[in-house]
Amino acid sequence: QVHLVESGGGLVQTGGSLRLSCAASGRTFSMYLMGWFRQAPGKEREFVAAFRWSGGNTYYTDSVKGRFTISRDNTKNTVALQMNSLKPEDTAVYYCAAQIRPIYYSDPYDYWGQGTQVTVSS
Repeated sequence: QVHLVESGGGLVQTGGSLRLSCAASGRTFSMYLMGWFRQAPGKEREFVAAFRWSGGNTYYTDSVKGRFTISRDNTKNTVALQMNSLKPEDTAVYYCAAQIRPIYYSDPYDYWGQGTQVTVSS
């Protein structure tokens, strides 16, 4: 089992920045991927970014490349998502997710956080 606790999020104007953080506990020694997904009202949940524990590879959906950065704090088993140049279309509930079994980085993960709201005003 992996338990995820998210923090960050909130309301920001277009062009602003926010930082999300996700702390993992439990079976973190078996971690394969940690990532972020988001779900906007009336839309399906979509992949945003991921960090592969072994090797440090990072993955991003095209719409956030160059604006978002995912990083890992090894000592705290924490993954952060730095979001810059935010746009109204980034408004969504952001979910932290963790995966132990190897999968494709944008496939659904096994463990999920409770979600945190990000709202970008125009």
